[in-house]
Amino acid sequence: MPTETHLNSPKKIAVVTGGSRGIGRNIVVSLARRDVNSIFTYNANQVEAEKVIDLVAEAGKMAIALQLDTGQAATFDAFVRNVQAALGNLGATQFDYLVNNAGNNHRNMPFEKATEEELDSLYNVHFKGVFFLTQKLLPLLKDGGRIVNVSTARTRLISAGGAAYGSMKGAVEVLTKYMAKELGPRRIAVNVVAPGATETDFSGGIVRDNPVVNKRVAEGTLLGRAGVPDDVGLMIASLLSEDNRWINAERIEVTGGYVLP
Repeated sequence: MPTETHLNSPKKIAVVTGGSRGIGRNIVVSLARRDVNSIFTYNANQVEAEKVIDLVAEAGKMAIALQLDTGQAATFDAFVRNVQAALGNLGATQFDYLVNNAGNNHRNMPFEKATEEELDSLYNVHFKGVFFLTQKLLPLLKDGGRIVNVSTARTRLISAGGAAYGSMKGAVEVLTKYMAKELGPRRIAVNVVAPGATETDFSGGIVRDNPVVNKRVAEGTLLGRAGVPDDVGLMIASLLSEDNRWINAERIEVTGGYVLP
């Protein structure tokens, strides 16, 4: 059963995958502060999902948390039914925004040592999951709605060990353009946001918790520090707003100016 708060019906509704921690949590909270309520997913940690619901309630809005492993496409039909039920609890039948943010932690894998199992895990979450979950949710997304796919700066910044992860995100960036093309007749704008190194628990919290890595990132960033979740969540909330209604089929990098050519 979903966990929820009970407030007034929302003006706008977002569906955000991977919304219980890190950048996803900040997206949900940033949207709440812009008068948008959310249905967000968590993989396993319901306690963290409850904390997000409380933060949204503090902003005077409503959030519903649904469990989902975005790497398990066979569960998507059941998830869509859960979204329909959640929308009913929000007094709606459709939602306005979809943010494909969920990701699984990855480790640097040298190309010659990457295993099929590791590659499949990244593929299932970062590409196949985005492809088919979006497809399944399209009937519930309003005409004139918006989709944001979350990628990574590592599609531009090529470094050893990122072949598998970077390639999956590169596929998402290409997919974004095709989605924008095919969903244009419904006036649905589709963009991709590529964060840089950000202080979250992703990949074991290496940027947040390792001072050496954090310092190296800061030194390579024009604005002199590593990214924080607010940097990305606020940007995505803004991108989904009417202020940016004419942006479509674009890749937007959010890195503070990291390692420019």
